[in-house]
Amino acid sequence: MDSSLKNSSRKRVKRAIRVRSKIRGSAEKPRLCFIKGNRNLSAQLIDDESGLTLGSVASFSKEWKATETARKNKDVAKKLGLRLAEIAKGKQIEKIVFDRGASKYHGIVAAFADGAREGGLQF
Repeated sequence: MDSSLKNSSRKRVKRAIRVRSKIRGSAEKPRLCFIKGNRNLSAQLIDDESGLTLGSVASFSKEWKATETARKNKDVAKKLGLRLAEIAKGKQIEKIVFDRGASKYHGIVAAFADGAREGGLQF
């Protein structure tokens, strides 16, 4: 493996450990885990105390598959953020802890967070 690839993957792992070591979700304030893959986007509301997933949304789910939102871009990320906010509101969740994982907070991750904030989530 090229040394630049090793460096970037090493930095990504270190970033994920650093971010996730400080974040913990509960029933009143669950963790919003955002995952940005090579082709798809997904997010989950997680209660870490009981180990339950309270709600989830993904660009590859049946709800989005037949539409133009089955891709990975900022517009899709914003729509997913709004949809997850609706799910959270249905479960009377207003405050969350945002877990961006190993991704940097810009571009698609920031668009998702903005969509979730527009939907009424506070973090």
